Parts: sequence; structure tokens; C-alpha cells
Amino acid sequence: MAALPRDWFDSRQGRVLLENLTAYLFIFPAGAIIFIFGLFPVAFAFFVSLYRWRRFPDEYLGLENYYKALGNFGYILFFFTALAVLVYAAILFYQLVKRVRGGMWLYILPGIVNAAAAALFVDWFFKLLPYVLDVPRRMPRGQTRDRALFVDEFFNSFKFEGVPDAGYRLLFGLVAGVVLSLACLWLVRSRDRVEVLLRITVTVLLVIGGAWLMRLTLNEMDETIQLAEDAGESLPIWTQIIFIGLGAILLFVAYAVWTRAVRQDEDRRFVFWGLAALLLMAGGYLLIVYFPQSITAIDNDLEQGFWVTILYVIGTVPVQLGLGLGLAYLLFHTQRGKTMFRIIYFLPYITPFAATAVVFSTMFSNRNNSPANYMLKFFGIDSQKWLLEPTPVNELIFKRDLPQLLEGPGLALVVIMIWSIWTYIGYDTVIFMAGLGNIPPEYYEAARIDGASTWSLFRHITLPLLSPTTFFLSLIAIIGTFQAFTQMWIMRRPAAYDAVDTVGVYLFETVSTKAEYGYGSAMAFVLFATILMITFFQNRILSRRVFYG
Repeated sequence: MAALPRDWFDSRQGRVLLENLTAYLFIFPAGAIIFIFGLFPVAFAFFVSLYRWRRFPDEYLGLENYYKALGNFGYILFFFTALAVLVYAAILFYQLVKRVRGGMWLYILPGIVNAAAAALFVDWFFKLLPYVLDVPRRMPRGQTRDRALFVDEFFNSFKFEGVPDAGYRLLFGLVAGVVLSLACLWLVRSRDRVEVLLRITVTVLLVIGGAWLMRLTLNEMDETIQLAEDAGESLPIWTQIIFIGLGAILLFVAYAVWTRAVRQDEDRRFVFWGLAALLLMAGGYLLIVYFPQSITAIDNDLEQGFWVTILYVIGTVPVQLGLGLGLAYLLFHTQRGKTMFRIIYFLPYITPFAATAVVFSTMFSNRNNSPANYMLKFFGIDSQKWLLEPTPVNELIFKRDLPQLLEGPGLALVVIMIWSIWTYIGYDTVIFMAGLGNIPPEYYEAARIDGASTWSLFRHITLPLLSPTTFFLSLIAIIGTFQAFTQMWIMRRPAAYDAVDTVGVYLFETVSTKAEYGYGSAMAFVLFATILMITFFQNRILSRRVFYG
């Protein structure tokens, strides 16, 4: 093989090309790992959720699994998701229009072709995938199943109906995209030409994805509405979409107005803009009140799972962060035994869950002589069933039925909350101590010279400068608690299943016990979207209050 000429990379443009190639080669392994273990599982879960899927792919269902889980709200969710993707693509295109000048418009054609090639690849891949996954079931019975037979059947998957045609379209799109891209890169030479080409490609991809999702959603909605009309029922999905959309717009405007209100220096202006924000918020709420009608058909088990998950998040995250901060502050100002206490508090986090679960199960046993019941007797309170008690704590206290919003978590869930707080509080303490160590002591010295009290030091110096650590821990804690599974699975008892089963537990049982992989993937995708949305809003709202010095 002939060696490359040495003078290829001697020029300035050659050196830039060599640097770019080297950089891409270095980041390629990380990008491949992110795609294989990050992006592909999400896309595959969505693909599985569109089918009736047990051990192998079966009938194509479209959004039926989401309708089964969320009722009409599933269609509403996908409609607004598709609309948001299209709006975001329009924003990217507007930003591109303001930036691109002159001959750079030639990159529109290769960008469109590249995006079409990427869409054709997705189409070919997911047409091929069901046949590949169906290889074990297609292998002939009664014959020895060796490697050669599997390989032959695997390559036969490329010959099924629709796959070869999709492959030819993909090949044509790839060749056309590469040729047009290289031609434009050669004709129009600019420092940011590669970035412009990528931006156009991504924008067109978003348009294709949003249009496909919108088409899928509208078709499914039309079919569902037609079935309801044939059965003599009314299904006002479009009315719900309009009301919820208008309510969401009003809430967004209310947030923008409130942001402007808090920036006002005069009290009168603050009151004016604050009242305007409250009125807009009330209007948005009144419109979204129609929302409960769209979730009347939601899966009751899924709804209960989300309710338990929310109670678990509310009951654990603020407590473990507050206690972790308090312990870290005390340990940071302790002169002796700091390292020993740090190890002691961190031990629950590194101790196996199975071991600590056995200890807590013994402590909170329903026996009258268990440590927890013995302590209750000391204060004159009757013994409790603890992990076997699904009744909400407020009903146990007030001895009467209460509305769901006032019931609170079940007693069994409270025990699991205590266990989780005890487990993770050491981790939060250690991280908070690291954050306290990064605060310059000069700030405290200057404040003490000015006569600041201990509380003033904590309120005006420690908390603001510790906000990056608090933001990180709250973000990780909320994501982790929404994904809670291990602690629930270990500590749950048959008598309290419904009271402690989070979404993760219900999802796992749907897949493992009922073997409904399509429906389980739909619920997993809903949980993923919920966590993603909460993380997004948490970043948007809380990150503005983070002070990095």
C-alpha cells in the first residue's frame, strides 16, 4: 500500500485538517459508547413500545401501549412533543438564517440530503431489527442449532420484504450526501462551513422527526376517535389539546412576567408585575383544570406508582439534603475526630443494601418486642405493623379517611424513606464537606470584623457559596429517587405492595412477571420523559440561583 505524501499536511489547511482528524479520532470511542449505551437504548425502548412484544416482536400497535398507560393524555403528550420538536427546528432555522451569508446557502441541499440519509438509515435499521431479533424463533426445529445455522439465518434477515429496498434507498442517500457535502466543502470554503453543514443537517432531522411523530400521533388519534364514535361515545381529544395548550402558554407567560417582577427595584412595580403573574397563572390553571378529564383512562397501577414515587421524592430528598448539610457544617467546624466521623457517616452508603435491609426489617418488625414498637410503648403509643401497614400515616394519626392529597405516604413507605435517608445522608455529608472546604476563609474573617453573627455567616456566605454543591446533590437525588427500585424491592412486603410500589417496581413486574415488553417499554419511556422534563426545569430554574463565585 502506497504511503501518503508527506506534503499533504505541510500547509496551514493541511495542519488544521490533521488536527481535526486527530480530535475526532480521540472522541470517537467516547461518542460510540454514548451512542451504544445511552442513545440507542432510548430509541430501542421507544421502538419496542410500538409493538406487542413478549419474548419476540409481534403485532405493530402504534401508540396503543401509551393509550393503555396514559389514556387520552398519551396522545396529548405526543402531540405537544412533536409540536415542540417542530418549533425548536424553526428556532434553529431562524438562528441559521441570521448567521449564514453568501454562498453558504449552498449547504442547504447537502444538509437536506444528509438528514434524509440519516432518516433512511433509521428506517432500514428498524425494519431489519425485528427480523434479526426473530432469528431464534425462525431456526428450524429438530436440527442441531450450531453457529453456522445461526449465521445463515441471520443473513437471511436482510432478504425479507421491505429490507432490501430500504437498504438500496439508504445506500443511494449515503452516496448522494457524501458527494454533495464534499462538493460544497470544496466550492465554498469558510472557517465554519462544517458547523453550518451540521446545523442544517440537525435542523432538517428535527423537522423529519417532528413531522413523523406528528403524523403518527394524528393517525392514532383519528383511529381512536373513530372507534369511540362507532361505539356511540364522545372522545374530545382536540378540545383537551386546545385547553391544555392555552393553559400552558399562559403559565409560560406568567413565569416570564414573574421573572421580570423580581427584577424590579420599586415596590409598586413589583406589586404590579407580581399581580399580573398571579392572574396569568390563575388563568392557566383554570384552563388546565380540563386536564383531569384527559387522564380518566390512565392505568390505575401506573397512576399509583407515580403517586408513590412523588411521595418518596418529597419525603426523602429535602430531609437527606438538610440533614447532610447540617452534619457537614458541624463536622467541618469540629477540631477533633473529623476523619473518624466522616467514615462513620459514610459507612451506610457503602454497606450492601441487603445487609442494612435485614437490620431495618428487624428494627421495624411488627412484633411487639421489636425496637421500634418498644420505643412507641415507652411513649404510650400502640404497636404498629410498620412494613406490613399500607395505611397512610395521616389516617393512622387522625383515625379517619382523608382526601388523597392529605393522606401522606403509607407507614410501610415511611420506613423505607427512613432507611433511604439513613443510607444516603453520609454521601451528602461528605460532598457538602468538600464544598465547605472550597469556601475561602477570608470571607468569614471579613464578615466577623464587620460584626456578622454566626447565622449571618451561614445565611449570606455559606449557603450562597455552597449553592453549586446543593444544586448538584439535589439534581442527583431527584433523578435517583424517581428511579428508585432496589430499596423498594428489598423492603416491600406482600401486605403493603400497593403502598410502596414505585413506577420502577411496577415496570419491572410488568416485564418480568407478565412478559409484556412492549407495554413495559412504553412505561419506561414515560418515566424517562418525566425525569428528563423534571431535570430540564430544575436546570432552568435552580441553575440561575447558583453562585459560582
